[in-house]
This record gives sequence, structure tokens and C-alpha cells, in this order.
Amino acid sequence: MATFKLIGRVGLLKISSPPVNALGLAVRKGIVDGIAQAEKAGAKALVLAGDGVTFPAGADIAEFATGGHRTQPTLGEVIERLDKASMPTVAAMHGTALGGGLEVALACHWRVMSKAAKCGLPEVHLGLLPGAGGTQRLPRLIGCAPAIKIMTSGAPL
Repeated sequence: MATFKLIGRVGLLKISSPPVNALGLAVRKGIVDGIAQAEKAGAKALVLAGDGVTFPAGADIAEFATGGHRTQPTLGEVIERLDKASMPTVAAMHGTALGGGLEVALACHWRVMSKAAKCGLPEVHLGLLPGAGGTQRLPRLIGCAPAIKIMTSGAPL
């Protein structure tokens, strides 16, 4: 799930799905709903942050076995909603932001990370490529050569 709070004129959307804030259906719905709440409240910016020890560490892998990852809103639809947000968005990254978690961060206008944070696109270890825009967004931010290395190695940064 995700909870929205307005602090002054800045919205804070805290993502909470212990232990790793996986991007399961409840979290995906919470992010979409939180963006709508921020817009309704007139927030001038929206910060996405993970509750507890990490930013969303990635997709809820259990949903791949049941097909739940296709239930709306899908991760791609969450990314699209971030794109259409009426205010700037910031990913406040700590812990790990892997796979879908990094793709959520890449969809935000800005990203800030703690020194100890790790990010990456480890889908290659499952025989997959990033499926929610990471293959397009990462090269735009850091260039093709380093992005390809990150996507094909699966190693976290």
C-alpha cells in the first residue's frame, strides 16, 4: 500500500509493503491513488519514498506465477501515471531499487539516493528484460553503453 501526506505544499507518498516494499497490486494501486490525492490537494511536488528499510526493491515476483502482475494497474500503467502527473515527482531512494523499483524511480523527474543505496535491473537473471520503460529511460539518463552494461549484467550499482 501507499499513503499520501501533504507537508506544506509538498506531497509525500510513502510506499509500505514489508519486507522489501515489493510492487504488488496494493502498492501499484496506492501509487496511482496517491498521485491523484496529490493533484487534488494541489501539491506543488510529490516525493515517493519507501517506508522502512528500502525504496521498492522490485516487482512482487509471486505475482508472475499467478498472472497478478497483469492486473490493473500494471507497473507500466503506474509508470504512465507518473508521466502524466501534474507536478514534478522525486524518487527518494534508499536501500535497494531493483527492477521495477528502479523503473519507478526512472519515471520520476528527479532521483535522490542515500550513499548506501543500490539500484539495478536484475531481470536478466530471470531471462527477462526490463518491461516498464527501463530500457528506454536508463539510456536517456546515462547513455547507451553504460545502460546496456547495467541491463545485460544484472549487477546492482
